Amino acid sequence: MILAGAIAVCTLMFVLWLIHFPLRNAALVDAGWSGGLALLGILYAALGAGLPERRWLMGAMAALWGIRLAIHLLTDRILGHPEEGRYQQLRREWKTGIGLKFLAFYEFQALLCIVLAAPFYLAAQNAAPALAWTEYLAAALWLVATAGEALADRQLAAFKRSPAHRGKVCRYGLWNWSRHPNYFFEWLIWVAFALLALPAPHGWIGLLSPALMLYFLFRVTGIPATEAQALRSRGEEYRRYQETTSAFLPLPPRRLS
Repeated sequence: MILAGAIAVCTLMFVLWLIHFPLRNAALVDAGWSGGLALLGILYAALGAGLPERRWLMGAMAALWGIRLAIHLLTDRILGHPEEGRYQQLRREWKTGIGLKFLAFYEFQALLCIVLAAPFYLAAQNAAPALAWTEYLAAALWLVATAGEALADRQLAAFKRSPAHRGKVCRYGLWNWSRHPNYFFEWLIWVAFALLALPAPHGWIGLLSPALMLYFLFRVTGIPATEAQALRSRGEEYRRYQETTSAFLPLPPRRLS
C-alpha cells in the first residue's frame, strides 16, 4: 500500500512539475500537495484490510478535504493568477538551476504527503469490528474544521475580489480574530485524522502528523513565509495587524493604546 501510494504521489508531483513550466506558476505544488493526500486517502481506503466502514469513512474525509482545498487553490491563487510572492522569492534566492530545484521541491512535497498520510494507513488497516468513540469524535471535529477552513477561504477570496481592497489587509470575519484562520482549521483537520487512527494498532503514530503540521506551519513553509511576503507587500499596515490580531488561535482582537 505504502509503495503504491508513493509511486502514485511522486508521479502526480512530477506531472505537475512539468505543467508548471507553461503555467509559469510554481504554486501548482500547493494544489498537488492537497490533491496528493486525497489520492492517498482513496488509495488506502481501496487497498486496506480494515473494516470497510472505517476505511471509506477515512477515504471520504481525506478526499473531500483534499479535493476542496485543491480546487480552491487552483481557482483562487493559481489558474489565471500571477505566481505568489513566496515562489518568486525562491526564484530570486536560488538564481541558478531553478527548474531542477523546483523538481526537488515538488518531490519533497510528495514525500511529505506519504509521511503525513500515516493516519490514513493506520485507519485503513484497523480491523476492529466497530467504530470507537474517538472515531465518531474525529468525524465531528473534521466536519467543524472543514467548514471553518472553507469559510475562512471564502471570506478572504471575497475580500480580495474587491478592487478597493487591493494591497489592503483582510480583517473581515474570521480574519479579524486570527491572522491565519485557514491554517488553524487545517491543523484541526489533522487532529481529526489522528483521532480517527488512534484506536488502530500503533495508532499513536498518527499523532505525529498534526505535530509535524504544527511544526511546518510555525517554523517552515506556513506562517513565516506567508508573513514575510505580507510584510513585503503590505508593510506597516500588516505590522499593525500583527500587533492586534492573534497569529493562529482565533481570539478577540487586541486594542492598541
